[in-house]
Amino acid sequence: MAIIAVPKPSKKSMNPGRDANCLLRTQVEHLQHAERRLPLRYRSSIYTHAIRTEGEAAQYIREVTEAIHKAHADAARERGKRPRAARGRSELKTKGTKSRRVK
Repeated sequence: MAIIAVPKPSKKSMNPGRDANCLLRTQVEHLQHAERRLPLRYRSSIYTHAIRTEGEAAQYIREVTEAIHKAHADAARERGKRPRAARGRSELKTKGTKSRRVK
């Protein structure tokens, strides 16, 4: 496999005090929608409409990304702890049963 040389980004590429561009604001919007789906204990306390700079956007993106990862890890750990009978009805069905929809 060929090695691809990637140049280092310039020092001007990230400026925490610079106004956030449209791409960053859109990313913040998308993460806000994802954050709304999280349980309350994982949500950040950052008011997204007040985000104006690249540094503020980076902080919000970092917090929400970490919260999403933590929520998924906690959920996976909880799935592993529950006894088999408590996991759901679909796992309790026997091989020959079928569910029918009533018209």
